Amino acid sequence: MFGQEFFIKAIVVGVLTGFSSSFFSAFVVQRKISFIGSGLSHAAFGGIALGLLLNVEPLAVAIPFTLMAAFLIYYLKNKTNVSTDAIIGVVFSFAVAMGIIFLALKESYSQDAYSYLFGSILTLNNTDIILSIVLFLLTVASAVFFWERWAYATFDWELAKAEKLPVIRDDYIFAAFLGLVIVLAIKIVGIILISAFLVIPGASAKLFSRTFFKLTVNSIVIGVLSVVAGLMLSYQLDLPSGALIIVLQTIIFVIATIISKLKNL
Repeated sequence: MFGQEFFIKAIVVGVLTGFSSSFFSAFVVQRKISFIGSGLSHAAFGGIALGLLLNVEPLAVAIPFTLMAAFLIYYLKNKTNVSTDAIIGVVFSFAVAMGIIFLALKESYSQDAYSYLFGSILTLNNTDIILSIVLFLLTVASAVFFWERWAYATFDWELAKAEKLPVIRDDYIFAAFLGLVIVLAIKIVGIILISAFLVIPGASAKLFSRTFFKLTVNSIVIGVLSVVAGLMLSYQLDLPSGALIIVLQTIIFVIATIISKLKNL
């Protein structure tokens, strides 16, 4: 399998994207905003459908489309009294509705739409590799410059704000990273499963991590290993890579849950 060019591309993109998504998974789980992964993935669907309609690279449209949705969610969260879940529900419902309209206006779209909905390692190209490398480098940079402030705000947002930390600006930066991670992970696991890809590693790591730093590291390890194992199984069994990755992550979560329960007996 390692002699196949498409598989090497899938491993490179999968590992780099898995690293980034699992890094942010720790924050998503600890902040209890797992629903945002589903919301932004549905927003990405609207952008991808628009790209298919316009006959341009779907991800080139999906990235700004998803970033606008992410910024809108955090803007309404800070400016209104409406709950975050309700805001996400409104935004992603509108994005899905627009996506359906865009697809209805295009005569032939089924195969392209299918690959984005469920993931397809066969559609990866050199552009995806470049984007995943850029995202990886940005993730590492965010860990260096923002991890401490993000972690502080994760556990006590109000106190961080009271201490004059730029928590609102940091929220927008965090939202931008989430949007990028979700869009770039779509080709690996697909729109349908992207929210699980963003949640399960962090949820599993939380079961056996005593500190938030360890939670973050363990989440990354789980995410990267499950991507590699899922892609290898996908090649051997000729089954969808995204589904197998999520199945493996779920198995890890179940095992972590059992071990955690046994330790507490």
